[in-house]
Amino acid sequence: MDTMRDRFAPAVSRMLDEDPRVAVVVAEIGAAAFDGARARHPDRVINVGIREQLLIGAGAGLALTGMRPVVHTFASFLVERPFEQVKLDLGHQDVGAVLVSAAASFDWPAGGFTHMAPGDVALLDTLDGWTVHVPGHPDEAETLLRHAVRPGDLTADDKVYVRLSVQANSTALPVDGERFLVVREGRCGVVLAVGPMLDAVLAATEGLDVTVLYATTVRPFDAAALRWSAEQATADVVLVEPYLAGTSTAAANDALADVPHRVLGLGVGRRELRRYGTVEEHVAAHGLDAGSLRERIGAFLAGGRVPVAE
Repeated sequence: MDTMRDRFAPAVSRMLDEDPRVAVVVAEIGAAAFDGARARHPDRVINVGIREQLLIGAGAGLALTGMRPVVHTFASFLVERPFEQVKLDLGHQDVGAVLVSAAASFDWPAGGFTHMAPGDVALLDTLDGWTVHVPGHPDEAETLLRHAVRPGDLTADDKVYVRLSVQANSTALPVDGERFLVVREGRCGVVLAVGPMLDAVLAATEGLDVTVLYATTVRPFDAAALRWSAEQATADVVLVEPYLAGTSTAAANDALADVPHRVLGLGVGRRELRRYGTVEEHVAAHGLDAGSLRERIGAFLAGGRVPVAE
């Protein structure tokens, strides 16, 4: 199966062909994937070299002229390194762009911590007005990319972050870029799986009487869906996110502010794992494999004695 990033360049290249307002800005990483598009649109496919601050600045400059820039590199170089430019060039100037990352939290362990970004979504949470998509399958990534770029329906200050990963669920679901999906209904708690965490969550909660929600758009946070699910079950909520643990606990607490509830945020831990290892070893080390999730979810929801579904 293609990865999300495999789908990225072909999908955006088609958008370049379809709408003259779409532009692409890269910083060496991923540039070769746009060679064909650059030959057709040399003025709208720009490689700034290894200059991540300029990457964001160039994207903002294009947006100021009415273009819809798609800006791409690894997450650590797209959100963390040029954060001041994200804050000022895009946010302060009220212009929009589509930031599309790769490498996620630890997709390339051999690259070390410089190429990992478990805190990217939490960092964007310090800024106003960002939409954040976290697809869980290559098909969903393509859908959400098109939703983010929206040729023919541009909003000048629409700022979108699309977080691509090599981790993926086995099956795509019909995502719409807005709402959480109800994948399974239960009465003894709610587990919200974000993006590529869905397969592990479904395996972890197999036979347990819990509701499983699926989120591929986490900002804005679908408070209505979480609230509805909590009303159908007990208001004990577990969030399973493929980035920094607890990133969305405040959003969940706000959604249930007037309802007695408990929230547990599971995700990537703050402690740096200094051995490169493999993606699977990092998943296990952070307790995000199905077995670890079952223990942690069960212990939180009912002291390890979650009723099985009838």
